[in-house]
Amino acid sequence: MKNSFFVLLLCFSLNAFTQINSLYKEQFRPRFHFSPAVNWCNDPNGLVYNNGTYHLFYQHNPFGNVWGHMTWAHATSKDLVHWKHLPVAIAEEKDTMIFSGTCVVDKNNTSGFGKNGSIPMVAVYTAHIENVNQSQHIAYSLDNGITWTKYNKNPVLDLGKKDFRDPKIFWYGPKNYWVMALMFPVEHFVQFYSSKNLKDWNHLSDFGPVGDTAAVWECPDLTQVLIEGQPGKKKWVLQTSQNVSMQYFVGEFDGKTFTNENPVNKIVRPDYGPDYYAAIAWNQLPAAHLPTAIGWINNWKYANDIPTTPWKGAMSLPRTMSVKKIKNDWVLLQKPVDALKTLRSNPIEIKNTGVTSKRSLSRKTQQLEMLLSFEPSAANSGVRLAVGNNSYFEIGYDAIKQTVYIDRSKTEQTGFNKNFSSLSRFEAPVSLKSKKMQLHIFYDHSIVEVFVNDGEVVLTAQLFSSESNSGIELFSNGGRSTIVFLKMWDIKSIW
Repeated sequence: MKNSFFVLLLCFSLNAFTQINSLYKEQFRPRFHFSPAVNWCNDPNGLVYNNGTYHLFYQHNPFGNVWGHMTWAHATSKDLVHWKHLPVAIAEEKDTMIFSGTCVVDKNNTSGFGKNGSIPMVAVYTAHIENVNQSQHIAYSLDNGITWTKYNKNPVLDLGKKDFRDPKIFWYGPKNYWVMALMFPVEHFVQFYSSKNLKDWNHLSDFGPVGDTAAVWECPDLTQVLIEGQPGKKKWVLQTSQNVSMQYFVGEFDGKTFTNENPVNKIVRPDYGPDYYAAIAWNQLPAAHLPTAIGWINNWKYANDIPTTPWKGAMSLPRTMSVKKIKNDWVLLQKPVDALKTLRSNPIEIKNTGVTSKRSLSRKTQQLEMLLSFEPSAANSGVRLAVGNNSYFEIGYDAIKQTVYIDRSKTEQTGFNKNFSSLSRFEAPVSLKSKKMQLHIFYDHSIVEVFVNDGEVVLTAQLFSSESNSGIELFSNGGRSTIVFLKMWDIKSIW
């Protein structure tokens, strides 16, 4: 039975690879975001850097285009932009699915899995038995993540709980041990553990409940980042996912306890849109590389129903992370990785132009990057994408409420799920800079990511509009707005 499962899995993988040349041209398919060749994907897992290669493992259903049969799929990149699909890494076995987790390169062979001088890559993941148990297992690879061996003494941590998942692992140098962050979803807290060998784990401390506790907590990520404008100084960022949204905390971690330095009653999010979830950062990046995270683009309230085929789900653009203090609060800054600039072509530029009502741009496309700085009108103003057939996606600034917002209520396909149509407008408070609003926009067929004021706020959303709806227009209600500058590029496909 076990051999038959793996033969079937191999057949599905090979079939996906043979189709690759005919894919990545479908309606709604993103061209410069990562998406699986075929079938379902959700959380990014096992993000690790090794010997010049970025590894992306992710939750995947090899057998269908909806959630199920959770398995770790695998892709690699040399630049965080172009990706190569590899065979399934860690497969579901019998009644045990392979849920989320992380991966490390065990350079000192603390686990003892290395043989004949080889350096093991070790994955720590949640083994999930539906409605019965979640426990933490490990597997190792001696060929850079291509093939994996599950540890014969799994589980390495089992509290006998139905909900206990999503380990995030990293090496904590000052205490010379591995740290694992694990989630108690129903109880809304993170539990920290330490280990010298990745096999035997000791409880350190708990963090939570705090902040947003409206839904289950998942996918913790604890990462040390630079403080903007203070060379050499750092803070720790703890991100958690709440079923359909995320939140973050900024503070200190001493190898045992995380201390939040932001107000306990204030909820801040790495993304204020509806479609960014389960983000984690890459492990073991080179010292000169800024901490970089990636998240799943979808939403559990409608994830299985989005109208995409033969794939479902995608990853965000990789985002570098740092923090700075704004009005006495620590704010997470996120920016798209610089390597994306290599995809730019055919720039157009507009400067010092007034807008009253609306103004259409000459270029039509669903595949673009835009830098926009404008002085808003007294009401709301900004830019619309996917314009055509009386539909559009709106990105704007509401001067009365002093919020930046996205609104997909006027886009074409919204009725495939009642939750999608009801979750249309999203906003976040933002202060103008010298009376200007700055937007950095990426539009990729069914995905929009908006980075506001150098990444102080980010909003990500999906939309599903006909390819003929490719117009772009500037708009201004309540008087005149002024385009200080607008620069836009076509973006080449990574496939």
